[in-house]
Amino acid sequence: MKNIEEKYANLLISENATIIDALKHLNQVAGLSRMIQFVYDGNKRIIGSLTDGDVRRSLIKDKDVNKSISLLCNRNFLFRYADEGFIDFEQYREKDIKILPLLDRDKGLVEILDLDKIQSKLPLEAVLMAGGRGQRLRPLTDTIPKPMLPLGNKPIIEHNIDRLIKFGVKKFYISVKYLGQQIVDYFGDGSEKGVQIEYIWEDKPLGTAGALSLIKGFNTKYIVLMNSDLFTDVNFENLYLNILREKALMTIATVPYTTKVPYGIFDLEGDKITGITEKPTYVNYANAGVYLLDTSIIKQIPYKEFFNITDLIQVLLDKKEPINQVPIIGNWIDIGQHQDYMRAQEIMNHLMKRNFY
Repeated sequence: MKNIEEKYANLLISENATIIDALKHLNQVAGLSRMIQFVYDGNKRIIGSLTDGDVRRSLIKDKDVNKSISLLCNRNFLFRYADEGFIDFEQYREKDIKILPLLDRDKGLVEILDLDKIQSKLPLEAVLMAGGRGQRLRPLTDTIPKPMLPLGNKPIIEHNIDRLIKFGVKKFYISVKYLGQQIVDYFGDGSEKGVQIEYIWEDKPLGTAGALSLIKGFNTKYIVLMNSDLFTDVNFENLYLNILREKALMTIATVPYTTKVPYGIFDLEGDKITGITEKPTYVNYANAGVYLLDTSIIKQIPYKEFFNITDLIQVLLDKKEPINQVPIIGNWIDIGQHQDYMRAQEIMNHLMKRNFY
């Protein structure tokens, strides 16, 4: 538990501590959305929680600052076991629970989740494709790789990494080629963000899925694969729940694309008119460049060869394997051209003015 103690030093307190110790300790709690500490016993087991409210109530009752916190901590605190898999945060948010500890089966602390700062904790690893040349964005991409173009106060790719972190992703693979060292130098090993980052160098262009063949093995059953130059607030939890519920091998994020026909359209049987629809609207669903994959299908990708994700989709379709789609409700821009980049900047500036970023 030593590394855990160091990481959460301000949030852990011994059951032998007194109220005065707890008050001093609570003053050092920073960065959480609620003033809380977790109480451990002599075996480093978490036995309760202690909030500033618990301390105030005790002081109002008997004004004893030397009372042991073991007498007032909440031993019926809410927690989850770290090995239980997917956690539905909504049940805790409905009870106004902000802080949720994850424990091992011996009640040792594994992690503390701040539900105001993360949206979900999905058992996923992520692969971001960042090796492209970005020809259509020249001259901007003559000296900067497209994923590193600034959007607001940070590069495009960093917005995607930070969003994935909010959904609990801790392990990232970034495929790099053109000016890739800039990406490596910027993010390093990911430790500054509390995650792990590995880089997959492409000696030659491998398409939107070929780099997956270079990754030796994943630690999760499902992975996120996405283009790193997207500006989107895709809900990764929706994708994850869909692939579980439908038992699919791939779930694809899609973008509704609406076509409005400004004329009356005839329904035909041969040359015979059987009806008319006045100015119809058709909705199709376009590929958004975000995929959730069952890692078992990666073996379908040829090693170190150019292979697009659409090629993999076609392989699965030919085998009649289950593939699903989930529409993105919110922002989505594929930053491929100058007008796309300008529109993403405008939206980001608007969001920043409203303190959404």
